[in-house]
Amino acid sequence: MKRLQNTFLVLFCVSLCSGCSMQSEEEAIKNTKETAEETFYAENSFESNRQLDAFSMYLPAGMDVVEEDSSNVIIEDGDQTYIVFYNNLENPLSELSYESAAAKSDQALLLESFKDQEKFGYIRVLPDKEDAYELQAGIGGVKVTTYTSKSELDNDAEDMIKIANSIVKEHQNTVQK
Repeated sequence: MKRLQNTFLVLFCVSLCSGCSMQSEEEAIKNTKETAEETFYAENSFESNRQLDAFSMYLPAGMDVVEEDSSNVIIEDGDQTYIVFYNNLENPLSELSYESAAAKSDQALLLESFKDQEKFGYIRVLPDKEDAYELQAGIGGVKVTTYTSKSELDNDAEDMIKIANSIVKEHQNTVQK
C-alpha cells in the first residue's frame, strides 16, 4: 500500500511540475515579440544557403523546399508547412504586406512592426484552432506564413524573420551591383 501511495505521489508531483512549466498564451506572445524583434535587429544576418530559380534564401536546418515559382516558395519541416511570398518589386522598406496584415488587427494577438535604416518588418499572430496559431512575419516585399503551436511560436518567428531577412538582403546586394 505504501508503495502505491509513493507512486501516486511521484506521478502527482511530475504532473504538477509539468503543468507549472507550461507557458501561458500571454508569455508565448511576449516571447514571440521579443524574439522577432531581436532577430530583426540582429547584426549577424544569415547568409543565403539555398539557390532557387528566381532568388536565393537562407533555409534553416531541417527545412526543405517542396515547391517554388518566381514569387512563392513552399517549405516543409516535418509536417509543418511554411509559405514564402516574395514581391521583388517592393523595396525593403515597403509596408504593403504589413498593411495587409493589419487589416486583421482586431483579431491579432500580436501585431508588431520594426524598422531600421534599411528595412521594415513585422510579426503577426492570429488564433487559429485550440492551441494553434497563424504566424506571419515579413520584411519589405517578403512575407512568410505558417501554422504553429504555442510552444513553437518564438522559434518559428525567429526562423521566419531569418528567411525573410536573407531574401531582402540578397535583393539589396543584387540591386547594388
